Amino acid sequence: MADPETLPANWNDATRVNSEPRPRLGFDLDVDVCVIGGGLAGLTVAREVARRGWSVAVLEANRIGWAASGRSTGFVLPGFSEDIDSMIERVGLDHAKQLWQLSESGLDYVRNTIAETGMPGVDPVDGWLNVSKTDNGDEIGTFVERMRWIGGNIEMWTTERVRSVLPSRRYFNAVHYPRAFHIQPLNYTLGLAAAAEAAGARIFEDTPAVAIDAAGVRKRIVTPGGRVRASHVVLAGNVHLGLLMPRLAATLMPVTTYVMVTEPLPGLSEVIRYRGAVTDGKRADNQYRIVGGAESGGERLEWAGRMTAWPAGPRWFARGLAADIRRNFPALGKVKIAHLWSGTYGRSVHHMPQVGAVEPGVWVASGFGNHGLNTTAMAGELIARGIVENDDTWRLFAPYELVWAGGLVGRAAVQGIYWGATPLDRIGQGLARYREQARRRKAERLSARKARGAALPPPPEAINESDAPVTKAFGKRPRGKRGGRRNRPRAAEDPAQAGD
Repeated sequence: MADPETLPANWNDATRVNSEPRPRLGFDLDVDVCVIGGGLAGLTVAREVARRGWSVAVLEANRIGWAASGRSTGFVLPGFSEDIDSMIERVGLDHAKQLWQLSESGLDYVRNTIAETGMPGVDPVDGWLNVSKTDNGDEIGTFVERMRWIGGNIEMWTTERVRSVLPSRRYFNAVHYPRAFHIQPLNYTLGLAAAAEAAGARIFEDTPAVAIDAAGVRKRIVTPGGRVRASHVVLAGNVHLGLLMPRLAATLMPVTTYVMVTEPLPGLSEVIRYRGAVTDGKRADNQYRIVGGAESGGERLEWAGRMTAWPAGPRWFARGLAADIRRNFPALGKVKIAHLWSGTYGRSVHHMPQVGAVEPGVWVASGFGNHGLNTTAMAGELIARGIVENDDTWRLFAPYELVWAGGLVGRAAVQGIYWGATPLDRIGQGLARYREQARRRKAERLSARKARGAALPPPPEAINESDAPVTKAFGKRPRGKRGGRRNRPRAAEDPAQAGD
C-alpha cells in the first residue's frame, strides 16, 4: 500500500471538469437575496431565485464545492437519515408521507438538472442497495411494506439475490432503491454553479462573510472587500458558520468520515457485479461504488467508512479501510490506495435537515449529513419558493427545530456511542454468520445420510413362511413350524420293541 502521506488528496478533484475561478467581492453590492455558502444547497437557492427573476449573490469563503458538497461519495437517495417510525411518531403518518414526497422531489430535481443542463463528468448510475450483515429477513420485509405505505418505491432482495451480485459471506438480505443513483459530486456542484450563473446569479469565491446585521428590512453582510445589502439572507454554510453565527453552528454536530479510491482493479466488475451505490452498515461503515473507467486507467473502487467527531488525518484510517475491502471481498486480493481524503458534514440532533426561516428575512439550509444529496436540492427549492412566492411548504420541517447539539460533551458522547456500538454490531454480525454455517453443516449432514441410505441394497421382501421349502443349509435343519424339532415325528427308541 502506498504511503498515505504521498497520496493525491481527492478523487473528485482529480476527475473534476474545467472550471474558471470566480472573482472576490471587491465592492459594495445591493441584491434581493444573499446566499452565504457555495455548496449544493446554497447554489440551488441561487439558481431557483435567479430563475424567478430576483437578483442574488453567493458568497463563498473558499472555492465552490471545496467542503462536504465536493468531498462526498455522491449518493442521491430518497428519504432522510431519521428512522421512519420515529418520524411517524413525531409528526404523524400523513405528515411523514409529505416529507417523503419532498425527498423524492429533491431526487428528481438533481436528475432533471443534470439532464436539462447537459452537465459533463457527472456520470449518474442508477440504484442503491442497503445491505444487512445480519439475517433479518422478516424485519426487512416488514420495513419494506411499511415504507410502501408512505409512497416508497423500494423492494426487498433475498440473501441469494444479494450474493449473486455482491459475493460476500458477510451479506444477507437487502433493501433496493431503484430510483436512487450516484454521481460525481464535485462536477455536479460545479455544473450547478454554472447553471445558477446562467440564470443570472453572481458568485464570489474567496469571499468570507465576517459579520452580519440581520436587523431591519435590508440585511447587511460584511466581507473583507465589500458589503452586501439584501432583503433576504440564506445561511447555507453548514458547520462552517461558527464564527459568523455561533449559535446556529452549535445546533449541528460536526462529523468527519474518510474515503479512499483504489488503484485500477482488473476484474473488479466480475467480483462486484452491482453498478449502483452500496451501503452495508447502520453507522458510518461502509459505503462504496465503482468509479473510473478506460479514461482513468481502469475501474476502481471508492470506499468510505469510519467516523470521528473531531477531524483527524485520513492516513490513520488507510489500513482500516483497505482491510474492510479485503474482509468483504477477499477475491479482490490486496488493494492499493490511490486517493485518500476526509469530509466533514453537519448532523442535527433529530437527524433531519434544517430548512426554513429562523427570523424574518433570515433563512437556514443545513444539516444534510448522512441524508444524500437530494435533500440539498429539496431544501434549496423550498427556500427559493418561500422567498419569492411566499410558499410555506418549508413549514413541514417546523417540528424539527434548531436544537443545541451538546457542544464538546455532545461530540464526546457521539464518539463514544460509535466506538461502543461498533464492536456490538460486529458481534451480532459474527453470530449471524455462525448460525448460517451451523444450518449449512446440518443440512449437509442430513443430505449425506440420505445419500448413504440410497446407496444401501433394498431390504428383502417378506417371505410367506407357509410357502417356504424345507431345506438344509450347512448341515443344519431348518427351524420353524414345519421341519423343526418340536413338530418332527419321534423315532422308536428300541428296534427290538418295535414289534411289541
